Amino acid sequence: MRYPLFALALCAATAATAAPAPTVSYQITRSVPLGAPDGWDYLFFEAQTHRVYVAHGTEITVVDGRSGAVVGRVSGIGGVNGVVALPQLNKGYTDSRAHKAAVVFDLRSFKVTAEIPADTDTDAVIYEPRTRRVLVMNGDGADTTLIDTAHDAAVSNVPLQGQPEFAAADGDGHVFVNITDKREIVKLDAGSARVEARWPIPSCERPHGLAIDRATHRLFSSCVNSVLLVVSADDGRVIATLPIGKGTDAAAFDPKRHLVFSSNAEGTLSVIRQQGPDDYVALSAIPTRPLARTMTLDPDSGRIYLVTADVDELNPKAERLRERYKIRPGTVQLLFLDPQ
Repeated sequence: MRYPLFALALCAATAATAAPAPTVSYQITRSVPLGAPDGWDYLFFEAQTHRVYVAHGTEITVVDGRSGAVVGRVSGIGGVNGVVALPQLNKGYTDSRAHKAAVVFDLRSFKVTAEIPADTDTDAVIYEPRTRRVLVMNGDGADTTLIDTAHDAAVSNVPLQGQPEFAAADGDGHVFVNITDKREIVKLDAGSARVEARWPIPSCERPHGLAIDRATHRLFSSCVNSVLLVVSADDGRVIATLPIGKGTDAAAFDPKRHLVFSSNAEGTLSVIRQQGPDDYVALSAIPTRPLARTMTLDPDSGRIYLVTADVDELNPKAERLRERYKIRPGTVQLLFLDPQ
């Protein structure tokens, strides 16, 4: 289905102590039909091949991030939420809630090659490059499964004392995890498989999205009470609190343009400009599409990828956004949102 292009100007929020930020514009330039099944969750952009991996209900749908062509499907996975692709190993990793497991697949054939026991309610999947380990967040299990990518074997299930949501790695062996039921961020050493610190973020209700600026050691945690917290990855200090839209489920950081994003189920993309490590300003939100709550980012071009579907509005007054809309079967699609 085609959608008209639209340009969206972002204006800096008024600030007493800072000059207005420059205007930024974006356009939705493509909508790629993915079809059934009708569920989706996280996305992963792989920079070497420019492929987008979409956790899509019972499969991973793989899309060329430049042409929009669907290049492959990893099928038959029960309840998939997270995914990473590692071209240096020719392997991808995802999860299966139905099997309480991590799933390994070949990046060329898109065939499943291994299944690794994890825990209950598998969710986000990330890669820690220094230790070359994949981590699977187990929500109801209240732990994370560390996987040795050399042998595709579980190293340890690390207790987190709460339900993990998304996570981010600093590239130096540390992984930071949002604990959604405790209003906390946990700092984990992926090498020793132990928790190093627990940082309270009391103003953040149910932290969901998490991104990191590795250069300045800043974490960006998006919260369901419509705020995003900037947190020091060194000591857990809350540096700034910014407004975002309703229904956040993912955060991203564009290091080239110094922009922080939150994708929101209400149909907006919140944008925050990083003017310095401790200086942030909220810009006007970009209209997207209802239920476009997860995203991934190409850090070179700045293109943002979001997943949504055509919907019918059932109850405009419903507080829970998932009760407001009904998905039209078979209409799941990947959106390309480009900076102009």
